[in-house]
Amino acid sequence: MASGLAALLDDVAAIAKLAAASLDDVTAAAGKAGSKAVGVVVDDAAVTPGYAMGFTPDRELPIVWKIALGSLRNKFLFLLPGALLLSAFAPWAVTPILMLGGAYLCFEAAEKIIEALAKTAGKVDKSPHVEELALSSTQLELQKISGAIRTDLILSGEIMAIALATVADRPLLIQAGALALVSLFITVGVYGVVGLIVKMDDIGVHLAQRDSAAATAFGRALVKSMPRVLQGLSFIGTAAMLWVGGGILVHGLEHFGLDLVPHAVEHLSEIASHVPGIGAVTGWLTFAVGAAVVGFVVGGAIVAIVHLAPSRRH
Repeated sequence: MASGLAALLDDVAAIAKLAAASLDDVTAAAGKAGSKAVGVVVDDAAVTPGYAMGFTPDRELPIVWKIALGSLRNKFLFLLPGALLLSAFAPWAVTPILMLGGAYLCFEAAEKIIEALAKTAGKVDKSPHVEELALSSTQLELQKISGAIRTDLILSGEIMAIALATVADRPLLIQAGALALVSLFITVGVYGVVGLIVKMDDIGVHLAQRDSAAATAFGRALVKSMPRVLQGLSFIGTAAMLWVGGGILVHGLEHFGLDLVPHAVEHLSEIASHVPGIGAVTGWLTFAVGAAVVGFVVGGAIVAIVHLAPSRRH
């Protein structure tokens, strides 16, 4: 009896060690996969606050919460099972899907830049759309949440595809665990930061009402700086779309043996990396700028096709 119990305990200990090793593998794979997707994460965190702005303060966090729930639903109900099916039955499709998503990011960024330039030139009406003015606050909120969740689906798909490409050589269970961890931690991190950003002005107002002179001064500075912070986030989000989308396209072209553009970008990056003392920074920055240029060219071409083709038909 004692020997049987000892054998059982040995088996339990062996299973526990195996589970711990598997958990370590999952955690390591998730960390590696998440680090590769950092560009899209920055993009997601920079783009999302715009969807919660313009509403009364009591609605801002509920809107962020609803978008976060939609993001989790996107990842766990659609993207995670789809990624595992791709890994099991069609691993060759990961790169083309990545490139399609990258092209969409480039299209969105290029469209924003072109619209901003058109507004600056006075060629676009800067007043709110009639359709938007006609909506009630509840309808507008639902519309904004729906738009944010659709954008999140694209960005989350990119995160999932990048993560999958990073752990494609691991067993299927390790892939599933890594992708689930990446999905959960990135969603919590991104929407935690977004919630903090959209409430910064309220935090500033609260501090400005304190008795402490230092708190009052800091609170007022925080309130005054928020419009510029949001404008800066919009710029970072657009730049990240071009950099991430263009980088995905560059790597995808190289994967398919179309080396002209990838080699040109990598050659310039290699030259810039030899700058004494800051070579790593200048090399990375040169590649990012080169990828963004590729992204803007591709995105601009898609914008032209999407917007000019219908007008020609009419």
